[in-house]
Amino acid sequence: MFKNHPKGLLAAALSNMGERFGYYIMNAVLLLFLVSKFGLSDTKAGLIYSFFYCGIYVLSLVGGYIADKTQNYNRTIQWGLIIMALGYVALSVPLFSKSSEMIILDDGSTWWSILVFTCVALFAIAFGNGLFKGNLQAIVGKMYDEFEAEAAKKGPEALQEAKDKRDSGFQIFYVFINIGGLVAPFVAPLLREWWLNAHNFVYNSDMPALCHQYLSTGEATPKFAETMAVVTTTEYSSLTQFCSEYIEVFNTGIHFSFIASVAAMLISLAIFLCTKKTFPQPAKKEQKTVESYTAEEKVAMAKEIKQRLYALFAVLGIAIFFWLSFHQNGQSLSVFARDFVQTDSIAPEIWQALNPGFVILLTPVIMYIFGSLAKRGKTISTPRKIAIGMFIAGLAYLFLMIYSYTCGYPSGEEFRALSAEQMATQGLAKAGPWVLIVTYFFLTVAELFISPLGLSFVSKVAPRHMVGLCQGLWLGATAIGNLFIFIGPLMYNAWPIWICWTVFFVICLISMAVMLGMVTWLERVTK
Repeated sequence: MFKNHPKGLLAAALSNMGERFGYYIMNAVLLLFLVSKFGLSDTKAGLIYSFFYCGIYVLSLVGGYIADKTQNYNRTIQWGLIIMALGYVALSVPLFSKSSEMIILDDGSTWWSILVFTCVALFAIAFGNGLFKGNLQAIVGKMYDEFEAEAAKKGPEALQEAKDKRDSGFQIFYVFINIGGLVAPFVAPLLREWWLNAHNFVYNSDMPALCHQYLSTGEATPKFAETMAVVTTTEYSSLTQFCSEYIEVFNTGIHFSFIASVAAMLISLAIFLCTKKTFPQPAKKEQKTVESYTAEEKVAMAKEIKQRLYALFAVLGIAIFFWLSFHQNGQSLSVFARDFVQTDSIAPEIWQALNPGFVILLTPVIMYIFGSLAKRGKTISTPRKIAIGMFIAGLAYLFLMIYSYTCGYPSGEEFRALSAEQMATQGLAKAGPWVLIVTYFFLTVAELFISPLGLSFVSKVAPRHMVGLCQGLWLGATAIGNLFIFIGPLMYNAWPIWICWTVFFVICLISMAVMLGMVTWLERVTK
């Protein structure tokens, strides 16, 4: 797999794999954790999730600027891993939730303090990720710059062969991201279930929300009694005691899973420190080269840089809408798995493992297809691949739209309020797991056409003195998309859910059309 690629690619991929493992543990549970721990609505938890996800990518601009300014990518990446580890340490502390008797008796300030503490920990993770993520990707881009420069010495054919390796190199790098992401979603649910069983409870995804509802209103709905009978056989002196204990145990198990994230950060840091000498050191090389240019050459260079930046921002605009749609995997698709899909034996968070699993399985297939087309002289350009990816993402939401409309599903809020008897009366039934499998299949194929190739595109068009900042801009575009992902749960709980999926389908379709309209120009700029 790594044959005929820069030797530092494996080291960078392994460093990223450990960090992604820790990150995806948190990503898989964050929205549902905020709901279960603090009793927040899906919409409010979604807002926190959106700002956090946005912060990760906005702060990549800061990380890119720091690395470009200091020309010390390695140290910036090291500090990123350390700061992320500290954030996960803070999240692993099982502080009391709103349901604990101590907090119910006070004025609520303790609850707010814990929520603020949680948000500060999330900011530390986002800032550390900003220092780490874009700069490691920039280093991989620099590896291929040097790789192509060496190939150019051997002739035009060797240079073209080296250039063709860049897209596949970023796809390999992307696979290692998803190896960590494949295992991570299992960690929190398994630890949570173990901790629940140790305290004579059974896992149920509906129970935390029902407990918070009872603690707020003092009223036990028929669904509360129905669900409580499933999760425990122990007798309690009061329903308040049961609700407090269940939520406390439920969330403590999740807190423990963040310890695994800390371990993953430290492993990534160890790998990076041991292998950083294999990475390019651009500062030293640029200091040795002092060149002067004529006025005409400077004008030509400035024009080329402008064209490259225009092309970059055009693709960034499309990326915003892709990530708005794709990152519903941590928002509306997570609550869809919780509410509308049969999750008696498989926790909702675990379904997120489908995405990285498909990435690992499908990447070699897609690389083979692209490689075969290139050998036959039918190479698909990176901009055209991105347009195709938007169409495939649209297919995922088209499928969900048709399925949800056919089933007659109401909004998520209405569906959660129904007891088993009411669902039977209205002819409603939860979906089988196959619905999520089909959805994530299409979304993953779309991701493979857009995300790793987007990174490759940025590395191609970025001016050499702005490579870290341009990778940060790619992540900044992702941030803008992530800032608005909260609209998924908002629509999901306000309207029949087929309307929610229709909105995302239309977004993907329009983005594809715009991208196709720019393909010829983008292909010319990247030649």
